[in-house]
Amino acid sequence: MSRVIKFVKSLPTQRFLFEELVKRDFKEKYKRTTLGMLWSILSPLLTLLVMKIVFTEFFGRNTPHYTIYLFSGTLVMSYYKESTKGGMSSLVNNAKIFTKINVPKYMFLLSKNVSALVNFVLTLVVYFIFCAFDKIHFGVHMLSLIFPILCLLIMNIGIGMILSALYVFFKDIQYLYDVFLTLLTYLSAIFYQIDRFAPNMQRLFLCNPVYVYIKYFRTVVIDGKIPSPAYHLLCAFYCLFLFIIGCSVYIKYNRKFLYYV
Repeated sequence: MSRVIKFVKSLPTQRFLFEELVKRDFKEKYKRTTLGMLWSILSPLLTLLVMKIVFTEFFGRNTPHYTIYLFSGTLVMSYYKESTKGGMSSLVNNAKIFTKINVPKYMFLLSKNVSALVNFVLTLVVYFIFCAFDKIHFGVHMLSLIFPILCLLIMNIGIGMILSALYVFFKDIQYLYDVFLTLLTYLSAIFYQIDRFAPNMQRLFLCNPVYVYIKYFRTVVIDGKIPSPAYHLLCAFYCLFLFIIGCSVYIKYNRKFLYYV
């Protein structure tokens, strides 16, 4: 645990490198694209449009604010996917740099996560515009959304660390993770409501951290309520648990990365 704390404390000392990596990631992502950063907003919106057309008749007829219900799910899931998939390839894609220069390897992962966070914030602005059109009540309770966003950021970094380490030693993880993401999308109740299931089955959904954060968004935005303290503890548990595991993996295999990339 002390090594993880020491690892976290070392982050501010690499500010310049971190800023340059973030700038590079943005330039590479939108290089030779006509719309540039607009794709960060258009991608989840197009996904939302398709899901609304396909699922409204089957699942949305009796669901209040179904567009926002869908948008909340696609917003969180898109952020999770972009952040973790970008993090997974961060080490391998930058092997030419850290095999020649002694730089902290976690900086490549963090730069990918910041890029994903910026895209998420841009989409979040559009999300609130949709909320306004759907006559969602805006109040002080909306500020509580900062909590699940921070939890998501920390959790995504932790999962990214685990995936990037696995990807160095086991390249097939990229294909397995794509299958896992498909399964996770269907198990996160993005387009359906879980009240269709028995109470015991509904509790099983809480084993899925992505669903936990999606539900937090829906509770605050659609229901106008702040989740219970116990629910906050569950959110915090998932992000800290996965972040600590990710840091531990990086600390343990840090020197071995050089021999496998």
